[in-house]
Amino acid sequence: MKLTCAGTKKSPTYYIQKSVRIGNRTTTKTVERLGSIEEIKARCGDEDPIEWAKDYTKKLTLAEKESKQAILLKYSASQLIDKNVRRSCNAGYLFLQDIYYSLGLDKICAQIFEKYKFDYDLNDILSTLVYSRIISPGSKRASLSEAQDFLEQPKCELHQIYRALEVISKENDFFQSELYKNSQSVINRKKEVLYYDCTNYYFEIEDEDDFRKYGVSKEHRPNPIVQMGLFMDADGIPLSFSLFNGNENEQPSMSPLEQKIIKDFGTSGFIVCTDSGLSSTANRKFNSIQGRGFVTTQSVKKLKGFLQDFCLDDDGWYLPGSKKTYKLSELDEEADYEKVFYKDRWINEDNLEQHLIITYSIKYRNYQRTIRERQIERAKKLVESPSKLTKKKANDPKRFIEQGHCTSDGEVADKVITSLNLAQIDAEAKYDGLYAVCTNLEYSVSDIIRINQKRWKIEECFRIMKTEFKARPVYLSRRDRITAHFTTCFTALIIYRILEKKLNERYTCEELISTIRSMNMMIAPGEGYIPTYTRTDITDALHETFGFRTDYQITSQKNMRKIINQTKKKQK
Repeated sequence: MKLTCAGTKKSPTYYIQKSVRIGNRTTTKTVERLGSIEEIKARCGDEDPIEWAKDYTKKLTLAEKESKQAILLKYSASQLIDKNVRRSCNAGYLFLQDIYYSLGLDKICAQIFEKYKFDYDLNDILSTLVYSRIISPGSKRASLSEAQDFLEQPKCELHQIYRALEVISKENDFFQSELYKNSQSVINRKKEVLYYDCTNYYFEIEDEDDFRKYGVSKEHRPNPIVQMGLFMDADGIPLSFSLFNGNENEQPSMSPLEQKIIKDFGTSGFIVCTDSGLSSTANRKFNSIQGRGFVTTQSVKKLKGFLQDFCLDDDGWYLPGSKKTYKLSELDEEADYEKVFYKDRWINEDNLEQHLIITYSIKYRNYQRTIRERQIERAKKLVESPSKLTKKKANDPKRFIEQGHCTSDGEVADKVITSLNLAQIDAEAKYDGLYAVCTNLEYSVSDIIRINQKRWKIEECFRIMKTEFKARPVYLSRRDRITAHFTTCFTALIIYRILEKKLNERYTCEELISTIRSMNMMIAPGEGYIPTYTRTDITDALHETFGFRTDYQITSQKNMRKIINQTKKKQK
């Protein structure tokens, strides 16, 4: 097959053609019309369209050659299989490997080797830990064991992995900064807006140490924890992380990591978006200098009285892009269900000028009501069993319960009376549907709302690490090894997020990861590899995106070696 061009110089049209023989004569047949340069650009993204077209032609040629191959495999119903001979392998990691090498992680490992001169292959160890974290997450021992099922088996041993963790921990900052630099040649990093949040990870131990401490567990676990602060870009791709003691306040964790980003990543003029729990006055002021800005959620309940009155006022609400004012009491429950109304004003808090934006939606109001009604039902059950009442927390159903020594008519009771606190329920209900944001930016309300709406992506990052990557519980005790563990989780998350972007975010996390995990192949000794997985739209998308295929009826050993070499292409 060959790439051909027709049309004029100003508007050429490209085709893939091949020579075919019909009887005694040879003619040319068009295999595929690629179209104009603009049509090709729509398929190839940031690549050079002509180079992409040439590579695509080569892939079609190879595919055609492979399709003509016929291999006969003979099996005997009376012959036992060979003992201790591997008969299957996972090939799904190859897509992760392609991104791993495009990020230059092999070169990062080589640079670290030059510094320490250790006697093990750091790249082999790191890639094993990263692929395993996505394909078959578990302890380091389990990761090494499960990685034996990969098409390419790791060469490292368990004691070498633990030694490597110590080095990875020492070079954690270097890993992060180099990953960021290299990633810019792989995908466009949208760093104009950065999102920051914290979570924590538990350890199945009872005794604290100087790092793993008892603190407020976000999963309500009665175990010591360590905390993680994470920055991500506007596309949901992690940027940098830090770890701190389990008993420390989250708020002071942001500015040190931010300063590291400014110093190591060479970027300073960005907007930081956080939730209200991280939006201390100090953090807001820190992000009001040197070209930075902030967007943060704001609790309406914690505003000063006159500002609460402003938020709760029925009149003076707008729709983005409209000058018409609305009254919340006059909204139509059906026609206005999906609409988001707002009002805004500038305020001065702690000598800091801030733009306060309050939004209201019927949909959000109903959501809040549903949540509270569920909590009230739980509170009713607790009223019936007052012995279960303990200290009330901020969002605990117990906050809707009151206890006293008087009856409803004011008489002194012989015992404690437990009942629903209707005043508390009414006090919270008046805020239903309201959502507030504070910023120092002179942006439009629509732009501020749009920035804040993407905060869910950082929460999803944490969910992926905890649920899909099983980053906790952590089966390590030394601080350096714990740090290295999260470095590999962080790296795996970057690779996974880039994978999502390459597939245009068409599939859910569960769909994509389960597909990669299932992409197993039977090994036909001396012949090649036979897919045992189900070919789907997702497997097709993976193969088309990365430019190789493992879903032919059989892939020869020679062609599989070519695929492996392709996934290990070096970063330019």
